[in-house]
Amino acid sequence: MNTQTTNENPLGSQPVKKLLMQFAIPSIVAMLVSSLYNIVDQFFIGRNVGELGNAATNISFPLSISCIAIALLFGIGGASAFNLAMGKGEKEKAVYYIGNSAVMLFGCGVILTTITLLFLEPLLHFFGSPDNVLSYAKTYTGIVAIGFPFLILTTGSGHLIRADGRPKISMICNLTGAVINTILDALFVSVLQMGMAGAAIATVIGQVISAGLVIWFLSHCKTVTIRKEHLRISRSIIARVSSLGTAPCSNQLAMMIVQIIMNKSLKYYGSLSIYGEAIPIACAGIITKVNQVFLSLIIGISQGLQPITSYNYGAEKYKRVKSAYLFASTCGFVIALIAFLLFQFVPRQIISIFGNGSESYFQFSISYFRIFLFFTFINFMQPITSNFFTSIGKPKKGTFLSLTRQILFLLPLLIILPLFMGIDGIMYSGPIADGLAGVVAIFMVWNEFRTRPFR
Repeated sequence: MNTQTTNENPLGSQPVKKLLMQFAIPSIVAMLVSSLYNIVDQFFIGRNVGELGNAATNISFPLSISCIAIALLFGIGGASAFNLAMGKGEKEKAVYYIGNSAVMLFGCGVILTTITLLFLEPLLHFFGSPDNVLSYAKTYTGIVAIGFPFLILTTGSGHLIRADGRPKISMICNLTGAVINTILDALFVSVLQMGMAGAAIATVIGQVISAGLVIWFLSHCKTVTIRKEHLRISRSIIARVSSLGTAPCSNQLAMMIVQIIMNKSLKYYGSLSIYGEAIPIACAGIITKVNQVFLSLIIGISQGLQPITSYNYGAEKYKRVKSAYLFASTCGFVIALIAFLLFQFVPRQIISIFGNGSESYFQFSISYFRIFLFFTFINFMQPITSNFFTSIGKPKKGTFLSLTRQILFLLPLLIILPLFMGIDGIMYSGPIADGLAGVVAIFMVWNEFRTRPFR
């Protein structure tokens, strides 16, 4: 270990609470901005297109989740590998993690765009699109797919820039695109009445501009210098990055699988209820994206925690690692409690932001908010703890924990409970899965802190 390097790096010397605020706040803003892309589109589409437009954005949402999955695989994976290497004083090796990760981010985005455009209609049917929503979904998804490489590069590289010690720059890159998207949404959708196409075009333009900023700042890193040789893909480098990025990526892939099953279930059981096919899909889509705002705060905290715990674990400063985790969890609990109170006491007011609907529309939305998101106050544990294990170089534990809520608990419940309870079974599957995932996270981190390095 290079002691001089460790002492010079603020990650190993400054107070952990100060560091977490310094890194988490820009991360939170960056995550909120990512959520804002979807929220803004939902807002303008809901008010200018209506329920079917809202349902269409929910149908395409699995593709947005897949973009985030790729971004986290190489973004958090590359950032964790970079910080662990820097903590050990391996600066020459560390720079390869950033260069290789950036290339993989954009390249995978191009592949995803190609697949989406080639198989657009079959994909939308597979995602559960009702017939009366399909044309809206095709218009919107066919355009936003063009922006996938830029969205993935921007989201993933934000972690790389943050790992380089520039969290504010990461925030600026994301914020710039979101502001442009919001302005253009108002112009294209509300003023020019371009509907779904206008919202999609605004999104892509914002993403392209953000990606341009990211490329500039990656080429001017603070702690290392990226040269052409660092961009040549190395199997060993990508293997290390992928292993560390598997946990957050798996969590997103699990969310995508659950989202697809959810859409199909809402369509089927909705058709057997008083609500019909479209209302449950539209309502659930809005509520999922509102919940994403809460999760953005939590994930932002976990991402801000990552460089602190990675560096100090690599530098064998275990007390600082534990202190940072506990402070991040405390912040997460406070945010989760506030979100719980909002979801329980003002659900109608929240859903009204995204346009009007029938009384059945509001009835389902209120029930979904209060039941499906009942255990919001414990939902901070699983994301923070999963990323914590990844950041200290234990990706298997992180990956397992990332899969608990979505795959081990929620997915089986989504299939089983509606068989007995109809569409209400979908709603009650949420709190059961959240509660069980929270308990598992608490148990795993408690056991970790009982191991020798943390005593």
